[in-house]
Amino acid sequence: MSIKFEINGTSVELDVPDDTPLLWAVRDELNLKGTKFGCGIGLCGACTVHVDGVAQRSCITPLANVAGSNITTIEGLSENGDHPLQQAWVEAQTPQCGYCQSGQIMQAASLLAYNADPSDAEIETAMNGNLCRCMAYVRIKKAVKLAVTNAAAKQEAQNA
Repeated sequence: MSIKFEINGTSVELDVPDDTPLLWAVRDELNLKGTKFGCGIGLCGACTVHVDGVAQRSCITPLANVAGSNITTIEGLSENGDHPLQQAWVEAQTPQCGYCQSGQIMQAASLLAYNADPSDAEIETAMNGNLCRCMAYVRIKKAVKLAVTNAAAKQEAQNA
């Protein structure tokens, strides 16, 4: 079955079975390796991408479900790696092993798209389904808060 959608701003059409998980289409068919396979049952968050702006687990999302949708992977978040979250992740030295980090960043980006100044509790709730084997949760929350602070400072500077 031929399935059309947009990924990172580019229209694509894949001729694959409609029950193919989005994760495998992204990694194997489109060669975008930033989205990771973790658990395969939607519980760890390593495979998080945005589907029409909302964080979604790509390992359990059949390709047929995203026909006509706009998909964003970690590669599409910023061409130059200069998204406020990516910069905050580096500044806060967030990752340890780094395996889950693309999913963590995509989950956080979805949160900040809908809530530009989340409380600690809102960050914890939004990030709750994304697992980190290295237990970098304190640094992840710090990076999300840093991205908010940096974005606010940048906006203030532009308004001055």
